[in-house]
Amino acid sequence: MADIRLTLAVGDYEITRPLIDGSVKPDGIELTVLTALDSTTRHWRFLRGREFDLAEVSASSYLLARDAGLPFDAIPVFPHRRFRHEFVFVNTSKGIKTPKDLIGRKVGVKSFQATAILWMRGILEHEYGVPHQSIDWHSELDEDVDFTPPPGLRLTRLPDEASLEDMLVSGELDAVLHTDLIAPYVSGNPAVARLFDDYKAEETAFYKKTKIFPIMHVLGLKQGIAEQYPWAPVELYKAFEKAKALGMARMFNPRVAPLAWWRHAMEEQEKLLGKDPWEYGLSPKNRHNLETLAGYSHEQGMLKSKPALEHLFLDMSQGRKRGTPRV
Repeated sequence: MADIRLTLAVGDYEITRPLIDGSVKPDGIELTVLTALDSTTRHWRFLRGREFDLAEVSASSYLLARDAGLPFDAIPVFPHRRFRHEFVFVNTSKGIKTPKDLIGRKVGVKSFQATAILWMRGILEHEYGVPHQSIDWHSELDEDVDFTPPPGLRLTRLPDEASLEDMLVSGELDAVLHTDLIAPYVSGNPAVARLFDDYKAEETAFYKKTKIFPIMHVLGLKQGIAEQYPWAPVELYKAFEKAKALGMARMFNPRVAPLAWWRHAMEEQEKLLGKDPWEYGLSPKNRHNLETLAGYSHEQGMLKSKPALEHLFLDMSQGRKRGTPRV
């Protein structure tokens, strides 16, 4: 029987590259892999246009899609994680020195729903005492999944010609929470600085307290694939696991990256985050991670109810003591 053919849109990472170059292949599945899309575009085209069978997709937007009854499933594969303190930027003329100085301010976000922004709003509220309703939010993009802002949330959609980065430099915005480094900061514009000078220390303290290395993306798939091919999700999961193992093994080669202290950074990461900080599946640590994210989304008025993870992710079980080949 011929392999089934599926399209996969995913980032080009060390832990996904074996799937991209074909050195890892899901059993019974031929993948057409698309990697040229930026995250924002990939999420939109999957959730709005349903253009791909499988896609690395915003965890926050996936939660909203399921809450709205849209036809998507997910596999507990998490291709992207990142701490977020690094990406809070302030206008240097506004006297913002501590997180609580953000209260009552105008703060820009790429989109309100973005996972990175949701994490940082929740962290500001729970770890630094900055209620999300105490801020005037200004978003640049429309959302991946439509939602109605709840009473008390001050959220303004900026006109299409507006730029968060320009507005931060000019002082029209006091601060920006972003998904990535912004151009004015990278270019050294004196009008822009990070809120957290030692963001790594803040992120380390956050992890030590919560044990959360924030999940950004999940592996979404069109609803119906699992019904038509009930064996396919597990084979995809196994392939992603194998690709990650190969990618992580490659990272232990100090020649992989042209950085003098590469090996030191890997050892430092392992000491803090453990041997597999990118673990897949619904382990206790991943459950805590995802339940915290869903809790933030619910309390900020995006999710109507907090979902059970078993209803969000397909079951990857192969039976007790099964799934490991005998030698």
